[in-house]
Amino acid sequence: MSAGLHEAMLYEKLSENKVHCFLCARHCHINDGGVGFCLVRKNQGGTLYSLNYAKACSACVDPIAKKPLFHFHPGAIVMSIATMGCNFRCQFCDNWMISQSKEVEGQVFPPAEVVKATRENECQGISYTYTEPTIFMEYAYDTASLAKQVGYFNTFVTNGYMTPDAVKTIAPLLDAATVDFKGAADPDFYKKFSSVPSVEPIFECLKEMKRQGIHVEITNLIVPKTGDSLERLKQLATWIKEALGEDTPFHLLRFHPDYKMTGYATTTVSALEEAYVVVKKEVEMNYVYIGNVPGHRFENTYCPNCNELLIKRFSFEIVKWNLTKDMRCPACGRDIPIKGELHTAGRSYPYAVL
Repeated sequence: MSAGLHEAMLYEKLSENKVHCFLCARHCHINDGGVGFCLVRKNQGGTLYSLNYAKACSACVDPIAKKPLFHFHPGAIVMSIATMGCNFRCQFCDNWMISQSKEVEGQVFPPAEVVKATRENECQGISYTYTEPTIFMEYAYDTASLAKQVGYFNTFVTNGYMTPDAVKTIAPLLDAATVDFKGAADPDFYKKFSSVPSVEPIFECLKEMKRQGIHVEITNLIVPKTGDSLERLKQLATWIKEALGEDTPFHLLRFHPDYKMTGYATTTVSALEEAYVVVKKEVEMNYVYIGNVPGHRFENTYCPNCNELLIKRFSFEIVKWNLTKDMRCPACGRDIPIKGELHTAGRSYPYAVL
């Protein structure tokens, strides 16, 4: 398929040349000539088109730990691709130049070329990331389909605002997903800082991912003063434990001021550590991590049974590997839920491809 205008998935035609898009939870009803909230899906004459198909605004080789995915193909490197557009309006977005742009720009990078670049750069899989993969679903779907045929895995880094229909559509091709929460899923935080009317669709998306057998890891961005409620965090972690399981990796991410929130403070390490105690000790999740603090001891994986150090990390690098071949703790024999084998990269990363 060519880049640019491409008929969309997951929509229905209505009267008077209107369309209903049910790709994401906004359920946009779009008049003829209009675009959806994401800015990259346009109604032309009663047919909905994706404007960003195969128009990559970013393509890089990344460590999988950057996504972050700690329990899925550890040490792997992935071809990361994105297009312009997003279905959120996060005031703190560090990729706002491409997520919030009203111009659909990018370099032609069709699915077959993405897979070719994945092979040439010795990656083990492809990650659909940087902006929101939901809004370039058609491009991601076709790329993921080709990738699967030749043995590569596929991962999403997503805000989780896709519909269950969208999850079911991509599920046969999607191996893992990082679902990013902000402010512990506080509805008021989402409304004020991301223009999201309700957080409930994210939880529905997660339940569908669980049903479909997709490996899921959770992140939560802790924003000082406005999105750092420990009570909210406890509620979120409790839901994750009950719905997805106590072994679900839970990453607590440090906030860095950006875009429209440059006047805010960076999350303190002590605040992250307090949050860690809530999720790890009070809720009793087994695998809790602190992110964006390179060298912190809670970047590491410990056995939840005997506290043996299993994987020592520094930022995105695995410094020490201490698991048996069948992914068990060498000290007590507990099974550690990690999918895929350990990969050792022979080159430095990340680096840009386009």
